[in-house]
Amino acid sequence: MIMTSRKTRGVSLLELLITVAIGFTFASITFIAMKPLFNQSHLDSAYNTTLMAFRNTRHLAITQSHLYYVTVNPAGYPAGTIEVQYQPPSAAGILPPLQLVTTYTIPSDISYAVQTGFPASAPDNFGAGTAPIDFGYGPGQAGGANTIAFGPDGGAYDANGNYNSGVLYMTRPSDPTIYSSRAISVFAATGRVRGWRLYKQAGAPIWVQQ
Repeated sequence: MIMTSRKTRGVSLLELLITVAIGFTFASITFIAMKPLFNQSHLDSAYNTTLMAFRNTRHLAITQSHLYYVTVNPAGYPAGTIEVQYQPPSAAGILPPLQLVTTYTIPSDISYAVQTGFPASAPDNFGAGTAPIDFGYGPGQAGGANTIAFGPDGGAYDANGNYNSGVLYMTRPSDPTIYSSRAISVFAATGRVRGWRLYKQAGAPIWVQQ
């Protein structure tokens, strides 16, 4: 019986390099095609997180019958942080320091910021669309604050017990278009929290409630 030997052929270095190059090419194409979706998902996440932080805090204030503070971009925290604090009841007429309840963070590529081209008419008419975090609209106030408090009645206040309305904006500063931007407004008397998105209407940007 004659045995026929077979030589096993391996993969050459050139073939391996071509295969790897093709793989990288497809991966690059997929990444480029999917990037807008990734960007939008980050903006949606920032919007949903911020909306949840405000609405959950208002719910806490109502159900716990205490004052709760929401501060956006508080000192000592990275940008994109929301801090929720609780105001314990006064003792002998003196209010104890605020107590930390929780913090929220938004994706690092999203900022609380404004972009050139935002409408001068801000959501719910709080401000002129030029300040990224613009609370503090109430008696004797002109906006620009980054803190708002919710009371047991569900209303929004400042540290002095005055009504406090306002708005904040979320955007991707590196994005060449402004139309993926979002906003959230708070109306003092009721504490109503609204979400907004920027659309083009008759060739001009306009905030539309979500």
